[in-house]
Amino acid sequence: MKRASGLYEMIADYDNIVLAFVKASRGKKGKSEVIDFYKNLEKNIYCLKNQFETGNFDLGHYYFFKINDPKPRNICASSFPERVIHHAVMNICEPFFDSFSISSSYACRKKKGMHKAVYDARKKSLRYPWFLKLDIKKYFDSIDHQILKDLILKKFKDKKLIHLFYSIINSFNSDIGKGIPIGNLLSQYFANYYLGFFDHFIKDEKRIKGYLRYMDDFIIFGDKKAFLKDILEETRIFLSDNLKLDLKDNIILNRSIKGIPFLGLNIFPHKTILSPPAKKRFVKKFKKYEHNYKTGLWTEFELIRHIEPLIGFTLVSDCRNFRNDIIKKYGVIF
Repeated sequence: MKRASGLYEMIADYDNIVLAFVKASRGKKGKSEVIDFYKNLEKNIYCLKNQFETGNFDLGHYYFFKINDPKPRNICASSFPERVIHHAVMNICEPFFDSFSISSSYACRKKKGMHKAVYDARKKSLRYPWFLKLDIKKYFDSIDHQILKDLILKKFKDKKLIHLFYSIINSFNSDIGKGIPIGNLLSQYFANYYLGFFDHFIKDEKRIKGYLRYMDDFIIFGDKKAFLKDILEETRIFLSDNLKLDLKDNIILNRSIKGIPFLGLNIFPHKTILSPPAKKRFVKKFKKYEHNYKTGLWTEFELIRHIEPLIGFTLVSDCRNFRNDIIKKYGVIF
């Protein structure tokens, strides 16, 4: 693997940090920490530039909150200046992380995403009669710091950049030497890159064409059940020995015509439907968003900003009647 170099100076460039501020503040301009940063924008930009130049970063100012979408998760959000640092790094480094990804890895990548992952799964369900659905137990909390650092060394050469990556990794622990925070921009790329080594094991060493992954959810397709049983055991061994990861117990090995539960959907060879829990979440969110708008908590712009991705999630499935019924019932007009 060729190691990237000469990136750090571009990351620390004033204009790049300004661009990072613009990206970090999107959709959050009304928040107090963004307003405070903007009041002394030039001073704060130079403060971050100085951190890049000296290598003395002010990291680890996290705040925690919980969400239940679709399951309980502990979200860890960085302070706004740290988010600007993350965006400054990824403005430059994103293509280098992406270059390691295989074509059937769909999370946190430009021109990829959930919809294309679902279309690929449906296409493969037409080609292969069997599937193996797997995901990782407590993935973000289980990522091993030393292994992640070693993997970063395989891709990047700049000593200052490596120091920054290591500092960000060290700023959070779910256990001794483990874990990256759910909710951070860099965490998404670290997590995707970490499992990229499993992707290459499947595609390059095992030569399996019927494979796709969306973060820590992945599907392996095959012509025979026995083949997938063998791959399951090899997968367990590779993940444990090389990445110190364990599979969840909810392993599914079944015929493709029975439907593949993936990303809140049930994917069949000739149709894709919302899962019952996904339908409940859709209705619950729809009602909440409408309530916020009708009671004046949200402007029309805020309503649209929340409704559009909610509707977008359903467009990948064959649920037009369900979607239209909910829209009519709660009176949203587009």
